[in-house]
Amino acid sequence: MKKKELKNLSKTEIFKNIESSKKDLFNLRFQKNNGQLKNPAKFKELRKNVARLKTLLKGKDA
Repeated sequence: MKKKELKNLSKTEIFKNIESSKKDLFNLRFQKNNGQLKNPAKFKELRKNVARLKTLLKGKDA
């Protein structure tokens, strides 16, 4: 997601996005261990996305 799109999300949407990203990371780890991973750059992208969402969530709490 783009930064502009993230700013318009509500808290519940942010939580949903964090959970889905974490599930995707979990599934990517299994694919990596089984040798089925097609795009290893997806790890970095998902981790950054989770960090962005958590940062945004902290800002909304303040």
